[in-house]
Amino acid sequence: QLKPGMTVADIGAGTGYFASRIANMLPRATVYAADVETAMVRHLAERAKREKLANLQAVQAKADNARLPAKMDVILLVDVYHHIDDRQRYFRKLGASLKVDGRLAVIDFRLDSPEGPPKEARIAPERVKAELAKAGYELAQEYQFLPRQYFLVFRRSEKR
Repeated sequence: QLKPGMTVADIGAGTGYFASRIANMLPRATVYAADVETAMVRHLAERAKREKLANLQAVQAKADNARLPAKMDVILLVDVYHHIDDRQRYFRKLGASLKVDGRLAVIDFRLDSPEGPPKEARIAPERVKAELAKAGYELAQEYQFLPRQYFLVFRRSEKR
């Protein structure tokens, strides 16, 4: 449900797999690729320049703050949720970076996936839902089409 003109953030963007595809797909969107690793941020900036993606901006995030420079329509976290410490605090702060009708998409490995992070590092989707509810979000959609990952979409809760 991405549309032209949106502002999108890829948190934990790494090499920019998703951020570059979104920037290519939506040339009138602004895409922020945030990562805590300085080398990855440098790579993202170089990739945007090399691929002539003027709408892709690299962001040096911190472990406790995505440091997004604008309000987002969509914030995407792919295989990143389990890396975040103090998630309730992190996502409360991140909520300030969402537009009023903005969405937060969390994709991460299922507990029974044959690949992915070590089993002890994985987080069940029910726990993600509970943690994000405590951080001020409500589940908007849940998709089942990925064979090894869950895909949850949240909105900021009216109750916050």
